[in-house]
Amino acid sequence: MTAAADDLQRLKVKNLGPIVEAEVEFGDLTVLVGPQATGKSVFLQLLKLVVDTASIHQEFARHEIDWRNKLDGLFEIYFGEGMSSIHSRKSQVFVDDVLLALEDLAKKRTGTAASERIFYIPAQRVLSMRDGMTHPFADYRAGDPFCLREFSEKLHFLVQGEFVSGKFFPQPNRLKECLRNLMEKQIYGGLSLIKDTSGYQKRIVLETGEKARLPYLVWSAGQREFTPLLLGFYWLLPPSKTPRRQALQWAIIEEPEMGLHPNAISATLAVVLELLARDYRVCISTHSPHVLDVVWALRFLQSHGGKTQDVQDMLGLKGRGAGTIAKAALKKNYRTYFFPQREPVVDISSLDPGATEPEISGWGGLTGFSGHVGEIVARVARRWEARAA
Repeated sequence: MTAAADDLQRLKVKNLGPIVEAEVEFGDLTVLVGPQATGKSVFLQLLKLVVDTASIHQEFARHEIDWRNKLDGLFEIYFGEGMSSIHSRKSQVFVDDVLLALEDLAKKRTGTAASERIFYIPAQRVLSMRDGMTHPFADYRAGDPFCLREFSEKLHFLVQGEFVSGKFFPQPNRLKECLRNLMEKQIYGGLSLIKDTSGYQKRIVLETGEKARLPYLVWSAGQREFTPLLLGFYWLLPPSKTPRRQALQWAIIEEPEMGLHPNAISATLAVVLELLARDYRVCISTHSPHVLDVVWALRFLQSHGGKTQDVQDMLGLKGRGAGTIAKAALKKNYRTYFFPQREPVVDISSLDPGATEPEISGWGGLTGFSGHVGEIVARVARRWEARAA
């Protein structure tokens, strides 16, 4: 069984890897938060495997990778080396309340070519541009996660095939003006992103106004992290009147905040809102309270008569296309889930700072440290004042 991506509403997972129990009802934007190694990536990769089983099988077959119809073998080559044992007899997966036989995921699919429905941008995306060069699927070891290898393959095709001009940013036909303005200001600082063909290998470099070319290793950490994410956005946002690429319906983005200043995170989330405006369903995993600040604010604006200009002002959206993005953002459904360690996942979608449940009021632990610091500072201040008195 392959899940229908367009009407999939819920995914429930029990006893798989670090996941004790996770039941997630998807919104237009679904955000997963929680400490490391609590199962967020496992959950999101499983979502792709469930929806895109046939296309994943075909990609492995294209590279002559054989898992012999064994679930252990499929998990090892899909999730990555050492992950074959994350399932047990107690593992269960429910797709819209229907129990899925995990063994069915390993049965090879034959027949006509299957269309990919979910585009996955992994947390390890920086590995897709080692030394400023993109890499095809076959450049990776068999034990590297499938989602990284497939993402890298897409970027390699994009760079080698679609960008014949050699200039990646700014590109007027790729992103709305309001989004280019944000990226130019908050991430690239007026630099251009181009393909350098002067050496023996094609590589991506930053170019200054004086035509000096800066290789990958001298970029800022944020620029190195964001550039493969930018190319992933380009894949999702084709330069045509078609709002989405081919049959894609979902985008999964792991930790979009990596290496970025808060203002650059806002710029990145503005592109996420553009994906929503084009009717993609988006899932994000994050460790950034800034991401939840934006989600909380959008929900607040929805319930308190917020206007498109409020959204634009919040994210600094200026220029053509800003109103369209902001208008769509006020109409979308936002869901947030907390993945704790060795406990069931908690729905914290209300993000109510006054909630009695600490998971909700503390936004899944993302604001907990700030509150803890405040308590310690207040305690020391009281002690200091008492001593002075």
